[in-house]
Amino acid sequence: MAPVADDRFAAYYAERLWDGLPEVYRDEDGLAANPGVLRSFIELFAGQAAVLRRSQDRLWDDQFIDLCDEWAVAYIGDLVGTRLVSALNARARRVDVAKTIYYRRRKGTLRVLEELIGDITGWDGVVVEMFRRLARARHGLDPAPQRFAAPLTGTPPGGIADLRNVRGASLAGTAFDEYASTADVRRNGRHAIPKLAFHLYRIRAWEVRDVVPVSAGDPSRFVFDPSGRDVPLFQPRQRSDDWEQWRSLREWEVPAPMRCMVLADEQFTVTLDLVADLEANFALTAAGAADLTLLAGIRVIGEPRFRQALGARPSSAELLGPVIWPELRRRALGADCGRAGLLPKAFEIESAPGLPVARERIAAGQLQNWAGAPADRDATVDPERGRVRFLNGPPAADILFRYFYGALGTIGAGAWPRQPADATLVLLPGGGAIAPGAIPPSGVIQIADNATYSPMADVAGITTLTFQAADERRPYLVAAGPELIFAGAAGVDAALTIDGVWIGAAAPTRVVLDGSYETVVLRYVTLDPGGVDAQGNAIPRVDLLVRGVVDTLRIDHGVVASVAVAPGATLEELIIEDSIVAGGMALPATRVVMRRVTMLGVLDVNRLSASETLLTSVADVTDTQHGCFRFSSTPPGSRVPHPYESHVIADSPSLFVSRRFGDPGYLQLTNVAPEALQRGAEDRSEIGAYSSLRDPIRLDSLKQKVDEYSPFGTIPLYVFET
Repeated sequence: MAPVADDRFAAYYAERLWDGLPEVYRDEDGLAANPGVLRSFIELFAGQAAVLRRSQDRLWDDQFIDLCDEWAVAYIGDLVGTRLVSALNARARRVDVAKTIYYRRRKGTLRVLEELIGDITGWDGVVVEMFRRLARARHGLDPAPQRFAAPLTGTPPGGIADLRNVRGASLAGTAFDEYASTADVRRNGRHAIPKLAFHLYRIRAWEVRDVVPVSAGDPSRFVFDPSGRDVPLFQPRQRSDDWEQWRSLREWEVPAPMRCMVLADEQFTVTLDLVADLEANFALTAAGAADLTLLAGIRVIGEPRFRQALGARPSSAELLGPVIWPELRRRALGADCGRAGLLPKAFEIESAPGLPVARERIAAGQLQNWAGAPADRDATVDPERGRVRFLNGPPAADILFRYFYGALGTIGAGAWPRQPADATLVLLPGGGAIAPGAIPPSGVIQIADNATYSPMADVAGITTLTFQAADERRPYLVAAGPELIFAGAAGVDAALTIDGVWIGAAAPTRVVLDGSYETVVLRYVTLDPGGVDAQGNAIPRVDLLVRGVVDTLRIDHGVVASVAVAPGATLEELIIEDSIVAGGMALPATRVVMRRVTMLGVLDVNRLSASETLLTSVADVTDTQHGCFRFSSTPPGSRVPHPYESHVIADSPSLFVSRRFGDPGYLQLTNVAPEALQRGAEDRSEIGAYSSLRDPIRLDSLKQKVDEYSPFGTIPLYVFET
């Protein structure tokens, strides 16, 4: 519900109405057996008068779609005659009404179809007319195919595929496929004349800056992720917001995991201006300038071919020498290639503070075995694993990385907006140890960067403490020992909030809540569920243990490994919302409320109220007379209270895109998951932690508008790329 304006209209009208009553009635109201009844009626009337006054004040605003209240959207939509999408997709309804006439003027074009993807769903996408990818015999009136040949493979339109280009072959079946295919006349077939393929990219790219990388067992080998995991680097969204300049996206412009072949894509073009500048400022000889001029305007794909072309010139020694070659490699790189499109937008490596590695000094390579050392480069980057190998010896001690990673939703610690509280104390930035006493027992204590803080000491004497990360920051904290204790002050019902931090460990660790707490809130927090790092070593999990007395523990948009209560401790109520529990929960004396939760481990609780919750392991609820299990799913053999519109579905390997923490599709339902899970929520969205995204509802809205604005006779196909 939207907040009410602090206009004090209700108080104003209450006093006006009260003053208008005869004084005798006001006096009697104070002397009656139940004093204040008349005053209460007056305040109720005043509240409705305030609502009416606010509505009158907004009458002018309600005539404009960008300013009106939600109730007015349908009326304005009726004026322009649009077909409104679901009210659960409020943003799409408003955008649709605002741009209805705009869409109609451009109906049937690829531009408006791709624009609909972003406007209606908030995703990115590429639309492909599949008739352009059908194999066919060329007609004598067709134009010469050379100018329309595919840029990577050289395959002519409708012609036989050239399989010699590895990168081109790897794009088969994607939005950027360069090959022609025979017609598939089946209804679900992709390659046919009336088919329009909508390639949808749901996962968003989030940027993190000044991250402290982890050494991979060698002073020259590092991993981007601060926990030491292999995490794919993501390409940032690069679509222009100016749709008047629309063109179809290129492979490196969509938010998707970065491929090594894309990062290695280089195209060089020598210009006459470049030749003149090399003559004027770099002592290029007349002979060298004449040789370069012969290459002017010719696009050369790949550095090896560029070197070969220069090496065939009589002045090759000069052109490939230490003075001219670095400038040629840097300035002849064309803008229409993967390397130029991604660097330095997608990531940046600082080998020393304030000294980033130049893009021409970075090589792309597969570092599965940390092999490969190309000459004349400073570092090799494996974007598919998130690894870096420095080639000219170990870098400086203080190296920092900036990069993008992918996440479907804003769950756990991440670089997304959270609106944290105003800080009363900001810890010194730059990482390092958090010593005992560095975090006071009360106030709002904030970490302002994405650095790694190791080790972190216990926090004692808590009264009212908020320990948080700054907005759009994701610091990584490493516990000092087997337990990271947050201890409440003696004799006080403390209040603790932990917001936006990622807590990991060098050995199996528990976050312990000790003492007496009225409330404990874990908001946008990740307690590392464990895994395997880039060296094959185990990453310890961080469990949550209640060892004191906690009245209410709330986990909101979090990722936790497990929750347990120590013998003799008490946890009255546990509330989990929009979160992931990667392990089990053994809370035989606790009331548990779960809303929009995905849980992998065994659940053993006293009472349970669950909604839109996906359990993959057996649940055992002691008190089945209280609570409810609604619009949720559990495997066979579970005992839950009062099932309502719930499902019994066994776990299977095809249920999730990935179960490995750190992958962009972590616990995301696959496209082949049971329909009961994909649309089993109360609002017909999916069941689980990502229910609030309402992706199925967004897809339905997109289908509705595509049917309205696509060319007559076409059949849309929807392909989820990530």
